[in-house]
Amino acid sequence: MQAGYLLNERYKIIRTLGEGGMATVYLAEDIFLNREVAIKILRLDLRDDSAALRRFHREARALTELSNPHIVNIYDISEKNGIQYLVMEYVPGTNLKEYIESHHPLTYPRVVEIMLQVLSAVKEAHRHGIIHRDLKPQNILIDTEGNIKITDFGIAVAVAEDTMTRTNTLMGSVHYISPEQARGSIITKQSDIYSLGIILFEMLTGHVPYEGETAVAIALKHYQSEMPSVKDYDQQIPQSLENVVLHATAKDLASRYQNVDEMEMDLSNALDQSRLNEPKWHGRQQVEAETMVLPNIKDEASQPPKKATKKRRQVLLGGLLVVSLMVIAGLVYLLMSPKEVTVPDVRGMTIAEAQESLNGEKLALGKIRRRYSSKYYSGQIITTNPEPDTTVKQKSKIDVVLSKGQRKEPFGDYRGQSYQTVAKKLTKKGVSVTKTGQYSNKVAKGRIISQSISAHKKVSFNETNVIFTVSAGAKSERLRDLSNYTEKSAQDYANDLGLKLVVNEADSSSLPGMVIAQQPQAGTKVKAGDTLTVTIAKNDGSSYTSSNAASSSTDTTTGATTFSFDVEVPYAATNAGSNKVQIYIADSDHSYSDVYQTATITKDTNFSLTFTLKPEETGKFKVVRDGQVIAENNNVDH
Repeated sequence: MQAGYLLNERYKIIRTLGEGGMATVYLAEDIFLNREVAIKILRLDLRDDSAALRRFHREARALTELSNPHIVNIYDISEKNGIQYLVMEYVPGTNLKEYIESHHPLTYPRVVEIMLQVLSAVKEAHRHGIIHRDLKPQNILIDTEGNIKITDFGIAVAVAEDTMTRTNTLMGSVHYISPEQARGSIITKQSDIYSLGIILFEMLTGHVPYEGETAVAIALKHYQSEMPSVKDYDQQIPQSLENVVLHATAKDLASRYQNVDEMEMDLSNALDQSRLNEPKWHGRQQVEAETMVLPNIKDEASQPPKKATKKRRQVLLGGLLVVSLMVIAGLVYLLMSPKEVTVPDVRGMTIAEAQESLNGEKLALGKIRRRYSSKYYSGQIITTNPEPDTTVKQKSKIDVVLSKGQRKEPFGDYRGQSYQTVAKKLTKKGVSVTKTGQYSNKVAKGRIISQSISAHKKVSFNETNVIFTVSAGAKSERLRDLSNYTEKSAQDYANDLGLKLVVNEADSSSLPGMVIAQQPQAGTKVKAGDTLTVTIAKNDGSSYTSSNAASSSTDTTTGATTFSFDVEVPYAATNAGSNKVQIYIADSDHSYSDVYQTATITKDTNFSLTFTLKPEETGKFKVVRDGQVIAENNNVDH
């Protein structure tokens, strides 16, 4: 079914969520209620199977009776154009299988928390007479807040008749089926309990107990092979938790938990201090096997003696021979049996280093298992079985658990945060933190400006080095003397230092548009965020008229007036030691685009400007110093 398809004119398909042996599940939008839903659509090859259809509808109706926060809600069951479908609650997040793979090892309280939520859901189903039949981590969803929701209650029964022949379909579930399911016997509520025990095993160890090349090979192990010990994977797992696994996965139904309530009660206090080292649980079959029945010994004293003397001699000789042989055998055993040695401590070593150490004690390397560790680097040994300093016989095999390093997690975006807080937090996680300082006008002192590891990149914290560039605050600067700066030059200077510029104007005989005063004074230390106030000489143009010119004359023929006045150009100190000045004027005789005067000055210098203006004509001028306009007047009148 393609994305965008509108099912029953209500559910808009967004994408495929997953495919199973019986149905395909899609993420869709309910356009009526404006919410996301999951839609399970019966496989097309089963839509004409009357038995499958009956069970599909019967189980779906039964699910609508279930009310539990840890069971996915069913919203609707319907048919459209031959398509049988269920509309269910959509649970954004992941499933327990993926959660185990990405978070193993889980803490024991988290394991118990998850399993108690699962048990709550299964108990509700069993109360309504519904057996799940396909409990596995893939059918246990975990939302974004870490809560559990179980899905696919009872639906798998619709293909039960031909499950064993569909090997590829079975493979997803065969790791979790009960012995009675594996051999085709009647399935009961205790079958679900067995599957729950396998799920608990996987949460504790990160592995399923049985593996095989085919579904049949794995199924055989469920009812023929002894359940492996979770302690083979991690000696630290409390015995009380292993006992719950053993009790739930007992092959004998009489020894298995009789109902979910029993398992829930047992698990709920499994982490109590008084239970952590309790004796290992044994099922009824194991206890009976360990109880030996003594043979019936007949009373030989009542038998009449025949040839007693000869018989006694034979018995005596035979006894001496047996004793001699036992003495010889004992001596041989003492001489030939392996000596006892102490298991060396190989924790923190590589496999090669551990083998060398074990060989020195005439011990062999056994099974190698792997798990994440925040204490040991990848490739280092976490622990051994038997544990270090345990006495064993030479040639014994020592199993080891090898570190896969710390689980990779996304690195955070720490920009703008307090360096002290971040460094303390990451150091606790094993990250090597380095700091470099940098002045900043934008980032507060002590806050992180940048980081050497990009945000969200997945890293192993105890194998990671990060360099943080930390703000040293705004750098203090001594103010320049801004006298004779234009307003624009003063603004540029303030921007460079991160200062707030306030501009005032005042009447002055100085060149209009130039700074004539500043506060704070030149030489004062300032830093970003401080305020700089400058006073600019007014530029109203009233001084530049023929009436106040040094000299003027009028041409009686044309009526044009010619007049002159002086403009003082202030010198601004530079590395070059001089300023280049260009003056432009516009009047009857000059174009504004042509340079009127050019000069090089080393001090404040007066320039005489001569204008010729016809009646009603207005002149203008501008002064450019070292490429910047420092004065301009567009209202020169006669």
